[in-house]
Amino acid sequence: MTFSLQPIQVRRLAHAQGLPLPSYASDGAAGMDLLAAVTEPMTIWAGGRALVPTGLCIALPRGFELQIRPRSGLALKHGITLPNAPGTIDEDYRGEIGIIVLNTGSEHFVVERGMRIAQAVLAPVVRGEWVETTELDETGRGAGGFGSTGTAG
Repeated sequence: MTFSLQPIQVRRLAHAQGLPLPSYASDGAAGMDLLAAVTEPMTIWAGGRALVPTGLCIALPRGFELQIRPRSGLALKHGITLPNAPGTIDEDYRGEIGIIVLNTGSEHFVVERGMRIAQAVLAPVVRGEWVETTELDETGRGAGGFGSTGTAG
């Protein structure tokens, strides 16, 4: 299968020099690995969080966002996740991409330079327009929420 590639302009900051740009780990991967551009190891204590720099600033194509997601291996093996997942990088943001990392594990975690710390998924954006009304159409679910589906009445 051939994918259409969207160009993402990238500016590499000094602390990202020598690190590879984000890339897909396999032909079928949806996300590109983002690397930690730390200049020295960064310890995230159990229950702690930190902002991990990538050293990258980008310009996305119009109509796209970059979703930042956790890496499943870090979550399973170390309890490392992203508390605002998926994070969104808007098309008009030009600052450095930083990854908010949360250590839900029971031991400290050390972020090393070049470590694959998160994934980035390029996604199209569909914008909505709020239209106020006095009535909504009826559905079988109605106002049921918070676990109401799949339960016997």
